[in-house]
Amino acid sequence: MAKRGFPGMGGFGGMNINQLMKEAKKMQADMEKSQEELANKEFDSTAGGGAVFVKVSGNKELKEIIIKKDVVDPDDVEMLQDLILTCVNEALRKVDSAQTAQLGKYNIPGLM
Repeated sequence: MAKRGFPGMGGFGGMNINQLMKEAKKMQADMEKSQEELANKEFDSTAGGGAVFVKVSGNKELKEIIIKKDVVDPDDVEMLQDLILTCVNEALRKVDSAQTAQLGKYNIPGLM
């Protein structure tokens, strides 16, 4: 009777299923550690020459906003709103960039 499967392949390209599972568990543990490290980092940004400062966590939680008094103009609220949006979005882009750098090394389709 003929054997089924691909001769000489040994299942997964010659890789033992136990070894494959070991590698997957190690990768998962490494990813979890990387995600935890990233979550503990803080990212900041300024706008308007330092008029607005924001700090966010690696989990994209807003931690701090500092607005200098001299930038608060009741006649130009839109400018202050724009500065805050610009500052927060830049800090969040920094988090995204760090995530890509830290987790992109795992190269798992659909992860990022």
